[in-house]
Amino acid sequence: MSEENTNKDLLEALDSVPQVKVGSVVNGEVLAIDNDQQVVVGIENAGVEGVIPRKELSSQPVEDVRSQFKVGDKVKVVVISRIGDDKEGGSFLLSIRRLEALKVWDDLKAKFDADNDVVVSAKVTRNVKGGLVVSVDGVRGFIPASMIANHFVSNLKQYNGQDFDCKIVEIVPEENRLILSHSEVVEKQQAAAREKVMIELNEGDVVEGKVARLTNFGAFVDLGGVDGLVHISEISYDRVNKVSDVLSVGQEVKVKVLKLDEERGRISLSIKQTEPQPWDQVEDKFNEGDVVEGTVKRLVDFGAFVEVMPGVEGLVHISQISHKHVDTPADVLKVGQSVQTKILNIQPEEHRLALSMKALEPEPEGNDSKKDATKKVVSDKSTDNAPEEEKGFTLGDIVGKKLD
Repeated sequence: MSEENTNKDLLEALDSVPQVKVGSVVNGEVLAIDNDQQVVVGIENAGVEGVIPRKELSSQPVEDVRSQFKVGDKVKVVVISRIGDDKEGGSFLLSIRRLEALKVWDDLKAKFDADNDVVVSAKVTRNVKGGLVVSVDGVRGFIPASMIANHFVSNLKQYNGQDFDCKIVEIVPEENRLILSHSEVVEKQQAAAREKVMIELNEGDVVEGKVARLTNFGAFVDLGGVDGLVHISEISYDRVNKVSDVLSVGQEVKVKVLKLDEERGRISLSIKQTEPQPWDQVEDKFNEGDVVEGTVKRLVDFGAFVEVMPGVEGLVHISQISHKHVDTPADVLKVGQSVQTKILNIQPEEHRLALSMKALEPEPEGNDSKKDATKKVVSDKSTDNAPEEEKGFTLGDIVGKKLD
């Protein structure tokens, strides 16, 4: 055989060897597992080797590489890049994980093309400034903050590690772009739940629920997939200044249905109306003339409202605060102050309770302010050493002159 024919056969043999290119999918055989838990692979029909780093072995964490891979195992991998300075030969960086991801991308794209309302399961891996990073079968996706829930969410950390059902909003495999929405799934679920609840619930029903979230104006209670609002004024018969002082997320509560607005899908609830009405107990607990201790809750121009039991406030009229003249209740009392009062009158059906503080104070000498004035006048106008004609003045004359 001539040298020319030999060279020709050699070239043809070389041409028959598959060229390994970055991005191509190739078959291989496990040759070894090194000390770094990397899998060394011989690429089939190419006469070259590649390495699969541990993190590229699977989309799921691999705890024990040697238990999952054995010498002689057949594997399919995608070529990521060349390793070493020899760009014409050498070995290659390979990945099984990215090959799995390519399949996931293809499957997701096919599902989305067939149904724009397709829902997938996503696991939150971490939160970032604009939303949540999630994993969908090993593929990285993103849920913008505005698409997490159907209400504003300030604390994104609370979702780390959670599993969400999400609707695919946008998918571009070539750019590794996967945008998801959890809020659309929630809204759809809540719409179905709301319709069911609206049919089954009636105004006046008392049902069990769970506190879903707290706001400044009240608490939203989950009634089984749909939320109803307990306004802050309906939480307790006692005055509630801050919702979180009384309720906590996840707390089981009993609520009464106050109103169902089917058109707007709103449910108004009350917690306090599931409990005994405080005013119904007033006549059993108190009698006119009783001395009770209470707390000043509000100060107004005409007096002070004192709470004598949770949900029951009585009025100490400004004239009943002290025997002394009081310009404004704030001059004598302050909110939160504990005071002793005497019950003057009880009208539970009208939610009225008249109280007095001055009734518990010693009454000053004399019967009223007029007597005080008279006493002072008499003292000032003592007739012991007065001329004879002045002794004939009557008490009315003396008081009248003094008042003038």
